[in-house]
Amino acid sequence: MFHGMNYVMEVYKEQSFSKAAQNLYISQPALSAAIKRIEKKVGAPLFDRRTSPIQLTECGKEYIRTTERILDLEDEFAYHVGKLHELKAGHLALGGTYFFASFIFPPFIEQFRQKYPHVNLNFYEGSTPELGQKLFNGELDIIIDNYALDPQIYYRKKCFEENLLLAVPASFDSNQRAASYQLTFTDVEKDLHRNPRFPGVPLKKFKDDPFVVLRAHNDTRERIDAICQRAGIQPNYILKLNQVMTTYRLTQFGMGISIVSDTLIKHLHIDPSVIYYKIEAPEAQRDVYLYHKKNAYLTRAMQEFIRIAVPDD
Repeated sequence: MFHGMNYVMEVYKEQSFSKAAQNLYISQPALSAAIKRIEKKVGAPLFDRRTSPIQLTECGKEYIRTTERILDLEDEFAYHVGKLHELKAGHLALGGTYFFASFIFPPFIEQFRQKYPHVNLNFYEGSTPELGQKLFNGELDIIIDNYALDPQIYYRKKCFEENLLLAVPASFDSNQRAASYQLTFTDVEKDLHRNPRFPGVPLKKFKDDPFVVLRAHNDTRERIDAICQRAGIQPNYILKLNQVMTTYRLTQFGMGISIVSDTLIKHLHIDPSVIYYKIEAPEAQRDVYLYHKKNAYLTRAMQEFIRIAVPDD
């Protein structure tokens, strides 16, 4: 009904079919035919063609008032889209596990907020299964995780690599049997364990020690089980916990060995109560990815956050 409303507006402004046709760069018969098609859809004439200059009918006046409201809404929408494009409006929903929420996201979020303070930013902390479900449902726009999500459903962009290391309380006697494999906090900071010539520790040296690990159904626990199976040991898991930081804290207090990422270690302070060891196993290396759903619209806010979190080389 309002398709072609610009034709009606032009005739209304010029009060003439011939002048309106000139302005619209179409023939007068074509314009007249277009107006008649609109009037047929409306069900009433819009112009009183008996007058000179041509005048609107009562129905035509209401059509013009409605058209003006539509044009105002279009202008308002264009203004809003402009604000979204300039990121002076909009929203962004991010998610990460408790560790990534504490150590990885904060500098990205701060940089994004500094650059785009008007974007409404929400953040959700949760387990990997929770994050995956919320990303799938559209409740989250972006997550960062070290778990491999289905590439058929999600785009992924590599953030960084990390290595799992053995973290052993310095008080454990087993450290004496592995003295030549030890890494200090400074060694880990300098990525000495990533040097292929630096040896991985034989895990059998710690087979009788207590371990504190994460519960099942997460990437780190799956890798720990695979690493221990590859090494031919069945560790004594004295505690199974929900947070990797908790397992590491228990190692600091001498309760048991934990297996944690070098990413975590690098974000902590030097602690002489813990000794680190390289693990020589393919499961000890993994990539951390930024994920977003394939069939979801990639907003400008999402694009800008991705550029901040994973800048192109």
